[in-house]
Amino acid sequence: MDHDFSPLIGPEELAATLDDVTVLDVRYVMGGPPGRGLHEAGHVPGAAYVDLDADLAAPPGAGGRHPLPDVGTFEAAMRRAGVRDGRSVVVYDDWQGRAAARAWWLLRHRGHDDVRVLDGGWTAWREAGHPVEQGAVQTAPGDFTAAADVRMPVVGADDVREVDVLVDARAPERFAGESEPVDPVAGHIPGAVNVPTTENLDARGRFRLPEDLRAVYARVGATDATTVAAYCGSGVTAAHDVLAMEVAGVRAALYPGSWSGWITDRGRPVATGR
Repeated sequence: MDHDFSPLIGPEELAATLDDVTVLDVRYVMGGPPGRGLHEAGHVPGAAYVDLDADLAAPPGAGGRHPLPDVGTFEAAMRRAGVRDGRSVVVYDDWQGRAAARAWWLLRHRGHDDVRVLDGGWTAWREAGHPVEQGAVQTAPGDFTAAADVRMPVVGADDVREVDVLVDARAPERFAGESEPVDPVAGHIPGAVNVPTTENLDARGRFRLPEDLRAVYARVGATDATTVAAYCGSGVTAAHDVLAMEVAGVRAALYPGSWSGWITDRGRPVATGR
């Protein structure tokens, strides 16, 4: 991977290059209303709203709560949002990058090489005092062409346990099976190790430095010398761990079905405890 190109961008750099990038607002609340109302109340100038449930996922089913979207559906959504093949894209949310990471991952996965996540998201933009735009955004259609062959590694239920290190991005109590507020079965995939998304962030909610993230993941054996995959509840926040590992120089696969897909087959094993 290109170690010189960071998948993150700070608010100052975005503000300085705003006219030269396509900005996507991926604000999302799990189980809550779509983020369009938040977007229209205030957003980075020119940012197009992208609905995670409608644009970045297929309907729930055997593939879990947020299966990957159909290629054509995703391509059409990105074109509506103004994404172009030869133009840089910046994505942001107000969830410390967890939803934005899904958009980053999908765009990279489908062949867009120049995509970055706004580090600190909407909060960082506002705290830096940058301009805020209100109302609906009329975006000129883009020409993004989704690649048929995938560019970011994925694993499925049949091979997810074959990697050297399987990272579970959920909160420790969900990993342990002590609490499960979302899915009908508690626990984790046997053999997985727990690196909650909170471990990726500093006290301000920004991503930690590359060397710090390398240390976080090295503690569980995830390095550039091992095969690594990440999962979560539905495949969304796992992209946050994939992004953090990318910052650290570790390429990780995503298990899109994640825990919600794993448990659709009750014959698959379940582990509990820390």
